[in-house]
Amino acid sequence: MALMGHPVEGWYAYMKSHDHAALDAMLADDVVFESPVVHTPQRGKAITLKYLGAAGSVLGGSGFRYVGEWRADNSAILEFENEIDGIKINGIDMIWWNDAGKISRFKVMVRPLKAINMLHAMMGAQLASA
Repeated sequence: MALMGHPVEGWYAYMKSHDHAALDAMLADDVVFESPVVHTPQRGKAITLKYLGAAGSVLGGSGFRYVGEWRADNSAILEFENEIDGIKINGIDMIWWNDAGKISRFKVMVRPLKAINMLHAMMGAQLASA
């Protein structure tokens, strides 16, 4: 998948489309995913696809929006907000790309604790049904 400009543009396109094939094309085979609710980093494309797909389903609804962005040559930090069941969620996606423009590392951080606990339960249910 050829991306124009900074690879973060491909991520924004994915968040609008939720196109699983596009996400698969963006990820490096050895990508590392770090979740706010999983103790150890998850390694590899298959598990990262599962987590990011579930997160897109849980968080990526109509209220989801990015509210801040900080870019570097091979990385970006994207601040997001949403509200689910009356709980305001604030977090960041920290994304790194390799020299080929593929996502090599993806870390999610979320606040407040009430939001983390809710997302943990919702992500668990989403992953169990995947």
